Amino acid sequence: MLLTKVLTFAAMNFTDELVQWYLQNKRDLPWRNTTDAYVIWLSEIILQQTRVEQGMPYFYRFLERFPNVSSFATAHEDEVLKLWQGLGYYSRGRNMLKTAKLVQEQYQGKFPQGYDELIKLKGIGEYTAAAIASFSANEAKAVVDGNVYRVLTRYFGIAEPINSTGGKKTFQELANNLINKKTPGLHNQAMMEFGAMLCKPKNPACGICPVHLSCVAFTTNATTALPVKLKTVKVRERFFNYFLVTDGNSILMNKRADKDIWANLYDLPMVETTSLLPLPELMDHPAVKEFFGNDIKISGDIVPVQKHILTHQRLNIRIIKVQSKPIKLELNWFYATVENLPNLALPKPIVILIKYIFNL
Repeated sequence: MLLTKVLTFAAMNFTDELVQWYLQNKRDLPWRNTTDAYVIWLSEIILQQTRVEQGMPYFYRFLERFPNVSSFATAHEDEVLKLWQGLGYYSRGRNMLKTAKLVQEQYQGKFPQGYDELIKLKGIGEYTAAAIASFSANEAKAVVDGNVYRVLTRYFGIAEPINSTGGKKTFQELANNLINKKTPGLHNQAMMEFGAMLCKPKNPACGICPVHLSCVAFTTNATTALPVKLKTVKVRERFFNYFLVTDGNSILMNKRADKDIWANLYDLPMVETTSLLPLPELMDHPAVKEFFGNDIKISGDIVPVQKHILTHQRLNIRIIKVQSKPIKLELNWFYATVENLPNLALPKPIVILIKYIFNL
């Protein structure tokens, strides 16, 4: 049945309709005006789980600082993370640096264009490899991102969960059957842009959609029900108790380890607890006593407890000002001048709180 629908779909010149719509309505985005695989790679990684409006300044910032993969390969991780600050999912930035170094070493600084080579690089999955290969070398690889999933599931009326193993296979095969092998790059761009601008998650613009009369979701009033997604995310509740040790000119900082969230970024000395403890109980915590001794002097919470929501975690963040100096400095603790804080790569909630505390 699905194959029959695909053939009918092709007979209706669905791809032509979307391409014509795309050519008339596409956004003028800088990475669409080049076939440079490096530039396309930059845009694809930066825009993963990031809106175009939010990602655009980062794209320009990275391209200005690293105009080619050779310059990127010489960067220090701290600099990359600082440029990345605010985008979240910091592993993407770290993987970019690893990929740049590998491309410099194994490909003499020339970013590969072929899907089979791209898929081997750090941080590049099937979607990103297909996007780079089709946009830079016109390789016939169908791109299936969230926008494409939405277009396909609504048009065909497919209720199979898009994040299930079977669903991913179904939609990839469908996209492969539909791709225009003569102009795959243009086809992929049209599908993605159509999903981003017309077939949006909420309030899709069905009234001006060029193919709405043959769309199953539209004709059956099921646009809000599709796509279907399994609820598999378990949110972990965490409690971060940060300690502010400062004389107004310098501040005690911590460089995070390369595991857990915010890997290798900078924050404050912290003790994590399983719940939000009253201050007296927190001061009796073994780790707090180890760092500050039994006679710790505090000024209390500086600001109300802040909540920060991540994909799989909900963070409860508090900052406690400590008047006494620690009796023990952990290996990753160090003093930094307040004026140097803007040069450190900090997690977004720490940036906000420090700006508030020091009026930066």
